[in-house]
Amino acid sequence: MKTREEIISMIEEADVEFIRLQFTDIFGRLKNIAVTPSQLVKIFKNRISFAGSAAFGGRYEFDDELYLYPDWDTFIILPWRPQQARVAKVVCDICYEDGTPFEFCARRILKDNVKKLAAKGYEMWADPENEFFLFHTDENGLPTTKSHEMAGYMDVGPVDFGENARREIVLMLEEMGFDIESSHHEGAPAQHEIDFAEADVLNMADSIQTFRFAVRSIAKRFGLYATFMPKPKDDVAGSGMHLNLTLKKDGKNIFRNADGTASEEAYQFIAGILKHAKALAAITNPTVNSYKRLLGGYEAPNEIGWARKGEKVLVRLDNNIEDTKVELRFPDGSSNPYLVFACCMMAGIDGIENKLALGEEAGKNTEIECLPENLKEAIEAFVKDDVLADALGKEFVEIFSKVKLAEWKDYMMEVSDWEINRYLTKI
Repeated sequence: MKTREEIISMIEEADVEFIRLQFTDIFGRLKNIAVTPSQLVKIFKNRISFAGSAAFGGRYEFDDELYLYPDWDTFIILPWRPQQARVAKVVCDICYEDGTPFEFCARRILKDNVKKLAAKGYEMWADPENEFFLFHTDENGLPTTKSHEMAGYMDVGPVDFGENARREIVLMLEEMGFDIESSHHEGAPAQHEIDFAEADVLNMADSIQTFRFAVRSIAKRFGLYATFMPKPKDDVAGSGMHLNLTLKKDGKNIFRNADGTASEEAYQFIAGILKHAKALAAITNPTVNSYKRLLGGYEAPNEIGWARKGEKVLVRLDNNIEDTKVELRFPDGSSNPYLVFACCMMAGIDGIENKLALGEEAGKNTEIECLPENLKEAIEAFVKDDVLADALGKEFVEIFSKVKLAEWKDYMMEVSDWEINRYLTKI
């Protein structure tokens, strides 16, 4: 943990004039309170507060005042901001006034599950593949879904119009201390991917939130709008957030045997993920739009199966010459990474502890179930899953489900252009 003296020294040396105290609401939206260094005494005493409903994205009434507890190891000076009067950020946990942890804080939920995992002798690491679109903005600076670009998978400039923006994003992230493994143009026009090197899940969840914030901020400097919406256009591939997971014990990957083969624990972990897949979808794919990607083809997975190879499977066992990882191909960028890691780790551990048997690989004459077709079906599975309820807390499940079902109802009441075009002149 960085000391108070170290933080003050960094602020003074870099001429920091604004500090963003960032936290994540339960739906994965990044929030912040910006303060000046004149408030450092108050910050160090954890006396910066906010209306509790903000922790629920303003979508659930909560009367208590909540307080921000900075994790100073996440303190970073933002490199894309001015070199004078600079801006820094720090990730915060949420607590009550007396310092009691806020039970609905997504970061705290992940921390609690990491402790549960550690008590069993494990730790989980992840390296995500983050996909997003870079679209044009209109004359008012508002986002559109338009792009003049026609580039495809791994194309280069000049056909890749977003190459310069993507390069700047990577360079800025590395300046902030990110370990970026690779970046490239994705399959759809204006679609991009940036992949991280692996880290433990708490640090990775923090990194994903900072990454999304950085991508949007840097894209704006190029006159573009970055979106992690799973399916912003119906005629091209959607954006996912594939997760490559490793379970470690005493620093060793337990998914891999000494002879380089995949271990029994790897198969059991996958079996746990598949067992809970329908309920997990409420967390990994938490928006109405998520299911347009999963049902829309373009290699997005929908069937609850696994394989060693293949793009369309829900879970892939990646056992190569160097390492063994379990790749989840269904999560998307609309999700809350803290909740995703908490739920996926406990679903996988359920498979290991109960020695669940893994069925045949997809494509081998197996009868395969499918993920929920929509958000409502996912929530219905979610509220029945005891393992996820234990990971998140029953009251969390109730609140999350209530808000998400209201979101589904709002969607069902909206008359779409598709309905007008389909029915107006025919009925």
